[in-house]
Amino acid sequence: MIEVRNFETLGRFDNDWLSARYHFSFAGYDDPARRGIGPLLVWNDDTIRPGTGFGAHGHRDMEIITYIRRGAITHEDHLGNRGRTAAGDVQVMSAGTGIRHAEFNKEDEETELYQIWIEPSEKNLKPRWEQRRFPKAERGGALVALASGRAGDEAALTIHQDAAILGATLLAGQSVTHHLDHGRRAYLVAARGAIEVNGIAVGARDGLAITDEPEIAIAAREDSEILLADLP
Repeated sequence: MIEVRNFETLGRFDNDWLSARYHFSFAGYDDPARRGIGPLLVWNDDTIRPGTGFGAHGHRDMEIITYIRRGAITHEDHLGNRGRTAAGDVQVMSAGTGIRHAEFNKEDEETELYQIWIEPSEKNLKPRWEQRRFPKAERGGALVALASGRAGDEAALTIHQDAAILGATLLAGQSVTHHLDHGRRAYLVAARGAIEVNGIAVGARDGLAITDEPEIAIAAREDSEILLADLP
């Protein structure tokens, strides 16, 4: 079964510095039909104005993956970590027993990012933060694990859950297939471009909730960038 969540139907929040779209219930947006898929609880599509961002705030017991679509984000936390993550790259924060951090767009352009929250397989872990470059050329025409807790994904950033976030860039006409093991689910987002998933047309920034599909066949109708969460 594949449920298409068109970008226009997502939850939304807008103020003078942030434009956010919510694939799942979050903050003031509550939809009983969209309250996560397994351990995947949050998938936010954020656009942050230059010189603004999220001031210091806390999290705990959550794996938070940030994927930069355009621009860059600068992270600081109470553990002393500080770093700038640019477009196409990924940062992971294991909130664990508790972490306070801030994220700002210190660029001269808008920053566009996905923030993805996954429940960890255990609580009260040691908090940590890390980032890694994932050049788009190295994931051209193939799905590459960006953040994962699965065996065999050692090149990915580590998360504490039997789940993975994979990314691919596809030229128009290219295709890729992802196998889902029995009982597993997926959530797929077209970060840009236009694709078909098992024959279903998907536009830029649309989401797909996928269950009971042993294979996910993705074909690019134009140059595209995709993210896929493989979930228990």
